[in-house]
Amino acid sequence: MEPLERYRPIVDDFEAFRGACGRPLGTVVRVNTIKASVERAVATLEAEGVGYERVGWNPRVLRLETESPGATWASFHGFTHGQEEVSSAPAVVLDPEPGERVWDACGAPGGKTTQLAALMDDRGTVVANDNDLGRLSALRFNAERLGASSVAVTNADARNFSMAPFGFERFDRTLVDAPCSCEGTIRKNPDALEGWSLAAVESLAGVQKGILRRAVQATREGGTVVYSTCTFAPEENEAVVDHVLDRESCRVRPFELGLEGDPGLTGWKGEEYDPGLAAARRIYPHQNDTGGFFIAALEVTAG
Repeated sequence: MEPLERYRPIVDDFEAFRGACGRPLGTVVRVNTIKASVERAVATLEAEGVGYERVGWNPRVLRLETESPGATWASFHGFTHGQEEVSSAPAVVLDPEPGERVWDACGAPGGKTTQLAALMDDRGTVVANDNDLGRLSALRFNAERLGASSVAVTNADARNFSMAPFGFERFDRTLVDAPCSCEGTIRKNPDALEGWSLAAVESLAGVQKGILRRAVQATREGGTVVYSTCTFAPEENEAVVDHVLDRESCRVRPFELGLEGDPGLTGWKGEEYDPGLAAARRIYPHQNDTGGFFIAALEVTAG
């Protein structure tokens, strides 16, 4: 886990952080409210004798006392979907409304896509895009299993995404849960840091910048773009957002989230970032017993 040492200067309790990164995650599911209310999903789990704990910050997320969440009746009926707790945060921050037009720029395998559809009561349009055709099969499967009929699937490089096939010019909201170095997934994937290199981080950052710029361009004035990753690397997080703030019409918007986290960085290794990035959030594994995540919310402004 040597790459994690580079974050010692920015993590308050670094030893707790390292300790948490070495512990496996518990089992967490999201209640799919397209098919069942939280109460119905909980009742189904209780009838099967599956223990659970409600998560205080998000009533639709449950920690289960089982290692096989996909084998429960609640999962079989599509009442629940396995999704890491902190992974459900970006869609909550985006906060889509029923009837809106939403773009999930990097949608596969569909956990966040179907969460967006559920938050919209499956009313409106969620365009779920991914450039990996193989991963799209998982997205389609999850959308069908969870009853997300508002989802339309596209296969394109998000950096060059075209609005031409749609009957509207801009989206109301866009989620960019970008492909990243996945450092924050080490608790569920202990091999996440194998082959890690700064060159790979910088290469990914180039892709992320292109996707986020296109996301801002494709979202209407006054709309919201949420950028998230499951990595700790500032090169893939604050530096990406700072790059886009300099080139597109947008600003960082503060948000409330019931998870403990640290402010975004306004500088790293001699580079200064937009002061507004303090309103972004870094969520470390030891803070909420979750994986690691970075989340920034952008408001699109007039050009």
